[in-house]
Amino acid sequence: MNMQRLPGGFHLTTLLLLVCMVDLCQPVCVDIPSETEAVLGKRMKLTCISCMKREEVKAKTHVDWYYMPKVEKNQGENDKTLIYKYEVDLPVEVDGPFKGRLAWNGSQDLQDISISILNVTYNDSGVYECHVLREFEFGSFTPSAFMMKNITLKVKEEASLDTAALYSEVMMYVLLVFLTFWLLIEMVYCYRKISRSDMQTQDTATNYLAVPSEQKDNPVSVPPRF
Repeated sequence: MNMQRLPGGFHLTTLLLLVCMVDLCQPVCVDIPSETEAVLGKRMKLTCISCMKREEVKAKTHVDWYYMPKVEKNQGENDKTLIYKYEVDLPVEVDGPFKGRLAWNGSQDLQDISISILNVTYNDSGVYECHVLREFEFGSFTPSAFMMKNITLKVKEEASLDTAALYSEVMMYVLLVFLTFWLLIEMVYCYRKISRSDMQTQDTATNYLAVPSEQKDNPVSVPPRF
């Protein structure tokens, strides 16, 4: 099989291999849901992930965060309030009840476009919407893509008990007790084994000392057999 050569002495197969390696090194974007419970007085991250393909990296991204208070029963829907935005490559605070208490928590590639609430209050309970608009440039053609996610946030005085974390902690302590008990058994076993070995060595030495010195100096000779 003849392989095509490129200028500089590289084979076409080698170039394809390098391209594949570059593709494998691309960062991986994972869309994870946001936490929905906040603790009073703590910091809360509102997670919003908008994964992009390689062709979309050079897109212009515009982000709007909206807030809707908790709706009581027998009441109509509340209007959405713009509380934060990202435009012209900069995060921008918006005048309102959240001003000074929101911080940009997104990534440089704008696949993570999350924000954080500082010093959470009970009034922060409600629905948050993350709006993402991307505009792509392909010459004279400029397609766009829109995505929206909503997060229903509840504020509690204390953090809820995490059943999975509690189960993991209990299993850790059970494993620790088991390993400690197993180590104790191994130590006792080794100690008894060493003690028996010492006793056998001591008995051998005692038996040797009990033999009369004449027998040690003049061992009994066995007559030859004809």
